[in-house]
Amino acid sequence: MKKIYGFSIVSSFFGLWITSLLPENIELTLGFLLIFTFGMIHGSNDILIINQIKKYSDYNMFKVLLTYLMVVSLAVLIFYFTPILALILFICFSSYHFGEQHWEELLLKLNKSLKIIFFFCYGLLILYLVFFFNLSSVINIIYEIAGIKLNTIFCNEIISGLFLILSAILVYALYTKRLNLSSILKELFSIVVLSIIFNSSSLIWGFSIYFILWHSVPSLLDQISFIYGDLKKENVLKYIKNAFPYWLISIIGMTLLFLLFKHEKHFYTLFFAFIAAVTFPHAIVMLSMFSKKAN
Repeated sequence: MKKIYGFSIVSSFFGLWITSLLPENIELTLGFLLIFTFGMIHGSNDILIINQIKKYSDYNMFKVLLTYLMVVSLAVLIFYFTPILALILFICFSSYHFGEQHWEELLLKLNKSLKIIFFFCYGLLILYLVFFFNLSSVINIIYEIAGIKLNTIFCNEIISGLFLILSAILVYALYTKRLNLSSILKELFSIVVLSIIFNSSSLIWGFSIYFILWHSVPSLLDQISFIYGDLKKENVLKYIKNAFPYWLISIIGMTLLFLLFKHEKHFYTLFFAFIAAVTFPHAIVMLSMFSKKAN
């Protein structure tokens, strides 16, 4: 994971350099392209992960697929009828999922309840740092999605509160020798790097850099190791090959969703509806995967 950390740092600054070269509309297009390729692929092999989790127990694959599709459909319906609720759920699920992916390996020795709180607070902190540096864009998107015009989303207060909670847990983990100081300092440096990226980029481009380089790539490596046992080149290619049909179905689904509702809903509403639809079941599957790895 040290190599991935270095890759994320260097690639993030490369992404920052790109922002100085490209006009914002090209940057926006590139951001969506990365999300719909690397970002979508990292969530496309949930069925393979479920197969691996259930490898030594009896289960009905049809029921698993049906349940998975029901969760996806329910997410789309919630976004269509009660978008503000869907947006809140999306932020909550994403926050925990981001925090779990980033910290699960580092906090193996920490109490389960504290880990849950830490994962959620860390992921929410990342999202709120994105919001803080792109406040007007975020408020406009919330208005497009939910029809609610906000003057503030309390970034300063929430970020300060999250820092206090995270700091308290990290001090406890350090004091009880469940985490070393070098890991904490490295993660603090990561927060500084991400803050620079978010401050210097547009909303979508800044989020894309985090989502692809800091979340999706490490997640892909964890998934490949879990499913196939190691990160050999043939296993990486096997993962991509197996993920491709599910990724293609996802892209077709997103296209159909846009074509069906483009006259009723704004693009951002459809975009976040689809992302939420695949995030909800994916976050649950990854939670199960990390629980299985810990046993």
